[in-house]
Amino acid sequence: MAIASPSTPSFSASFCCTRTESNRPTRLPRFALTHSRRSQHHQRLTISSRLNSSTPSGAGGWVSPDNGDVYKYELQHGFAAEQRSRMGSPVFVTLPVDAVGPGGQMRRKRAMSQSFKALTAAGVEGVVMEVWWGLVEREQPRVYDWQAYLELVAMARRCGLKVRAVMAFHQCGTGPGDPHWIPLPLWVLEEIVKVPDLAYSDRFGRRSTEYISLGCDILPVLRGRSPLQAYTDFMRNFRDTFKPLLGVIITGIQVGMGPAGELRYPSCPSHKLTWAWRSRELGEFQCYDKYMLASLNACARTIGMLEWGNGGPIGASNLMQNPEDTEFFRSKDGSWSTPYGKFFLEWYSGMLLQHGERICREAEAIFRGTEVNTSAKVAGIHWHYGIKSHPSELTAGYYNTSTRDGYLPIARMFRRYGFSLCCTSFEMKDMEEKQLSPVSSPEGFLRQLLAAAKICDISLEGENSAPNLDDESFKQVLKMSKFYSDGLKKPSFSFNFVRMDKNMFEYRNWVHFTRFVRQMANANIFRAKLDSGAEMRLSSSLDAKVGVAFAYC
Repeated sequence: MAIASPSTPSFSASFCCTRTESNRPTRLPRFALTHSRRSQHHQRLTISSRLNSSTPSGAGGWVSPDNGDVYKYELQHGFAAEQRSRMGSPVFVTLPVDAVGPGGQMRRKRAMSQSFKALTAAGVEGVVMEVWWGLVEREQPRVYDWQAYLELVAMARRCGLKVRAVMAFHQCGTGPGDPHWIPLPLWVLEEIVKVPDLAYSDRFGRRSTEYISLGCDILPVLRGRSPLQAYTDFMRNFRDTFKPLLGVIITGIQVGMGPAGELRYPSCPSHKLTWAWRSRELGEFQCYDKYMLASLNACARTIGMLEWGNGGPIGASNLMQNPEDTEFFRSKDGSWSTPYGKFFLEWYSGMLLQHGERICREAEAIFRGTEVNTSAKVAGIHWHYGIKSHPSELTAGYYNTSTRDGYLPIARMFRRYGFSLCCTSFEMKDMEEKQLSPVSSPEGFLRQLLAAAKICDISLEGENSAPNLDDESFKQVLKMSKFYSDGLKKPSFSFNFVRMDKNMFEYRNWVHFTRFVRQMANANIFRAKLDSGAEMRLSSSLDAKVGVAFAYC
């Protein structure tokens, strides 16, 4: 099959792939193949416990079982899996980043088992399991190690939990000193050392190894395979390994498409997006590796404007400058609204859409017939939403301005391939964010994205940006889910809480979280109460004396 050359890039949605064979096929352990209908649907898990006597009711502290045997306990409040699946909007909980260690081994098995049982008792539908490319295919291409993930799925099955698996093709953490550091596969990093242009680059020559540049999606730059083929082989091997569990325990597959798993460019390092001063972060256009430049140059030649194909916009200034002081982003007469600006932004966002389309097409073909729901994630970049040019969205690849909807084309693409849309920022409020930046609007951004999902009639997965465990944050989630569900005959909404850690199981936090899970289960009732302005408190013995929580340590 002919492979495109970097000197003749194509701006079409075409792609190429080749069949590959995986070495060392992983054998499913017997426990993973055994499906116990009784334990999944008919066995009601009841747990009862009280606070340690040293921790007074209502005070902070850990909640632990009464007895010494953590595998035999009861809870007065709990839902069977069959009951949960029929009620309201399900809640999933994302597992800790280090659930699987650097060597590919499952970590803290006993604590994880305790935590899973607590989640089951609280009525949680399942867990979100990030499956890291850098761990599974770490040493050599096509050599996959799924063992730790098989153990996690088996543990979830035993506890009556479903699993959403995230195909994580990105880097996690800031570097080797980061306790959550998970790089791209070592053999991929070796290729990047040989050919630095496999990594994104900004106009200053700064490179990002969070994710391979989409400019070389279909080029055989990874030891004879293209990045797209590597992603496809990974997903296919996952499907073949976990096939007996797909649609039974593993009910969802979220496909990573960029940094932090989101369909975007690494316009600024992902870890900075959680910093307080992010409100000033404009981001940098990531179009200076040779593959992206070749594509830009070819597109400029096509329309006879050779001078437009030499790089990104002039006058975009620096990361932290006021956008109104820049030639490109300023609201009045900014070059973002000129013919050149429109050309560049259409190409830049179009390349991102093409990347998403390629991966969607492959994933849809791979998981077709498995009865799993496929989804992909869009970033919540809202800190310049009130400026006409939306600069931080533009540099991330979202051509969304005051005169153009940049999210509707993404939603339409997901619709074509039967994908659900996952998005973040559900707990964020304009009132709080505007204290950091008057032009920030997480609620405005989210309403626009949810409106696109409604127009395209696609299911929605919500997420939180920060692990806030207070009632006000959870009420905001309910409020924004109501915005999506209103007017839909059969709204399909679920929520991924990010993420499970020891703070989640602290007494007060656990009370708030379990109450939120019940409110989501009774979503229609609770949303009606939100409309009337009434305070909704679902009474349960769990509120007065927490049923159970296990410290994840």
